[in-house]
Amino acid sequence: MLLSKRLLWGIYFINLIYEKVFCQQVPCAARSYGQSSIICVCNATYCDTVEPESRLPQGYANMFISTLAGQRLEKSSISFTHQPSKTAQVTLEVKPQSVYQTMLGFGGAFTDATGINILSLSLPAQYHLIQSYFGSMGLEYTLGRIPMASCDFSTHLYSYDDSPGDLGLANFTLAMEDLKYKIPIIQKAQSISRHKISLFGSPWSAPAWMKTSQNMTGYGTLIGNPGGPYYKAWANYFVRFLEEYRKYNITLWGLTAQNEPTDGYIHNFPFQAMGWYPDQQKDFIALDLGPAMKAGGFSDVKLMILDDTRLNLPYWAEKVFSHQSNASMYVSGIAVHWYEDFIAPTLSLDVTHKEYPDKFILATEACITGNFPSKVSLGNWENAEKYAHSIIEDASHWVTGWSDWNLALDMEGGPNWVKNFVDSPIIVNAKADEFYKQPMFYAMGHFSKFVTPGSQRIEMSQDTSVEDFESIAFQRPDGSVAVVILNRGTSPVLTAIHDPLVGYLNRTVPPRSLITFTWWR
Repeated sequence: MLLSKRLLWGIYFINLIYEKVFCQQVPCAARSYGQSSIICVCNATYCDTVEPESRLPQGYANMFISTLAGQRLEKSSISFTHQPSKTAQVTLEVKPQSVYQTMLGFGGAFTDATGINILSLSLPAQYHLIQSYFGSMGLEYTLGRIPMASCDFSTHLYSYDDSPGDLGLANFTLAMEDLKYKIPIIQKAQSISRHKISLFGSPWSAPAWMKTSQNMTGYGTLIGNPGGPYYKAWANYFVRFLEEYRKYNITLWGLTAQNEPTDGYIHNFPFQAMGWYPDQQKDFIALDLGPAMKAGGFSDVKLMILDDTRLNLPYWAEKVFSHQSNASMYVSGIAVHWYEDFIAPTLSLDVTHKEYPDKFILATEACITGNFPSKVSLGNWENAEKYAHSIIEDASHWVTGWSDWNLALDMEGGPNWVKNFVDSPIIVNAKADEFYKQPMFYAMGHFSKFVTPGSQRIEMSQDTSVEDFESIAFQRPDGSVAVVILNRGTSPVLTAIHDPLVGYLNRTVPPRSLITFTWWR
């Protein structure tokens, strides 16, 4: 074990020296699995990287491009001109004086499945995977979600206190999965990141003995009513979770009050869930969870409600933040999932922000669930477009960040104890000691690496009739600008981006491509 740790740290420092001295992009080792595009193969000795952006003089911009044809965050530079191209099909006007929401970041979830898959690799390959997400030549994720105890992406049901009647939580203890699969991976990510990673916890279910169903799955709620002994115990369960993680030098930034609270009112729901109506959640926060967090010294932890589809907005927020309760004083934000977005209009986000401008909206879960016959679709470019479209749409309607689901899954899309397999930006092939970066991985990077925490969305008018062409702009904390363009169409689009202080960027955006531009004003 000592030799293995020395080997890992030796590789770490060699890579660190390489990054600092050369800062050159290592290209994708492309492989096709017969899908619309390619994946990039990483192993113990090789892994592609993203070249850091350069601070160019005024009049020049960095450009990072990914395409259906196989480019992956490839960097180049482009110069501004004094005039737009006469043949421009799209003109984008950047207006930094019009500022909207402040961004919190982008990231993914440290599930049991993620840890199991990362640890199935050799130590050098593990390093490359964690570096790919959190390192300076990776995507530089700044958000991380932690399931509180088990979820479906565990190998079995478990809670932190499986002792019936233990309302005082005398037997509360973190599980083996926390100590082996979550905490060590989080610590490694923190050790290589140059940014603070904002970590937030989400519970799927209380221990079975606390619930009306006496089961962590399916239909069921907490026993009794808000203010009662089971609600008090459940509130203190959150506090104990925060305390236990703090013992490992992991301080959480936030919590959601419940993952997908509507699932717990579905009969025969197959995996961990617990039902809440908004009035229940309001009273639980006001009478139990908010006071418990305050008494435990965690009043600075950002508490979020909902953590479910935006189809529930603005109704859910209106109920929780009603004037008949003081729940609002304990809540910082509203968490949303992307499932059912196709039937939930963005108006729900706009109305919610207008009614509660002091509460941030954060997208906390997304994954591809519909691939057939296999849930894992290696090289599927359409999935990358779905991710980029969702991020642009959400951020254009007041959402402050976007967290993916599992950071890494196996070739089947698991492990998952109820076989609820899905896709992931990184797929691990443990038998070959390889992992595969999906097009989704690079779609995430077009935002996570360049739209740093503290960036603000700014207005950008789009003069176009071109279909399947989307764009968004941000001003970063140092005053520089980042513009992301998604072209889902099958034709190239000649585009002119105008910054009044700098000039015009004239660039043909290839079909089926994603481009991030950054420049200093």
